[in-house]
Amino acid sequence: MTMPGDDAVRPVEEERGLAPVLPLVPRDRRGGSPAGSEDAGTRRDARSGSFAGFLEFCERRLDGDYQVDDFGYDDELTGNVLIPLMRLWYEYWFRIELRGLSNVPDTGRALLVSNHSGVLPFDALMLQVALRDHHRAARRLRTLAADLVFETPVLSHLARKAGYTLAASEDAERLLGRGELVGVFPEGYKGLGKPFSERYRLQRFGRGGYVSTAVRTRSPIIPCAIVGAEEIYPKIADLKALARLLKLPYFPVTPGFPLFGPVGLLPLPTRWIIEFGAPVGTDRHEPEAADDPGVVFEVGDEVREIVQRTLDRLVVERGDPF
Repeated sequence: MTMPGDDAVRPVEEERGLAPVLPLVPRDRRGGSPAGSEDAGTRRDARSGSFAGFLEFCERRLDGDYQVDDFGYDDELTGNVLIPLMRLWYEYWFRIELRGLSNVPDTGRALLVSNHSGVLPFDALMLQVALRDHHRAARRLRTLAADLVFETPVLSHLARKAGYTLAASEDAERLLGRGELVGVFPEGYKGLGKPFSERYRLQRFGRGGYVSTAVRTRSPIIPCAIVGAEEIYPKIADLKALARLLKLPYFPVTPGFPLFGPVGLLPLPTRWIIEFGAPVGTDRHEPEAADDPGVVFEVGDEVREIVQRTLDRLVVERGDPF
């Protein structure tokens, strides 16, 4: 999925531009609860389910015995098919350490704001797996995505099923009003497609649409820093003419792609750290302050500074990415 760009969450009436959202280790090492302290069945969906259970799941799908919400989110399909596929990358390819999971509330609305990088949005997918598998409340992340995602055949359908929705203030407010955990990547394509030479330097955080949404709904903002995704596809050039021809935000050149064709699309197995910071409260402002540029700038600048400082620290602590 690609995540929101110049304005991560913006009024629906505005024109929507393009925007961009696996080794096993004990739970305590990943920043969650001690290993064995939670119900694995609750956290891992059908991970340990029997073959008979899988057949039952397939039968229900064929019979149409399942539900989706009004955004198209299919929790059963996500938990039993899509998350297990993403989990393979999480557990057997990327070496991911989680920190600060206790900063993500067990229930209730919150807006999770993260940096974005890596050419392809593996960071959005890994964040979704981390919260569903390792948070004590197995939280579902509803990520805001760009127009391009929902204009792409097949991808659009899968994105809706997995809980992604259009990056518009109306949709974000509806989700937060239901007590959902909503994810946003304010750097958008500028972060996702930035050159390797600018790794871990945050790009512009849009125009503050996500802040307005958080203030209006009185939702806490949880800063999130992801280290590791920058190195999976080191972008050394951008074929702009080809990108324009294909109507893409960029066409990357990496050490492996397009030189080695499809093989070059295999991401490098880097070491990741995902850290969730302490929530930034918005209830100190009245909902009407959502339209105050001064408040939007103040809160947005605070969140961006937290993410950048955390990235700087984590890059040093991690050391060699491989």
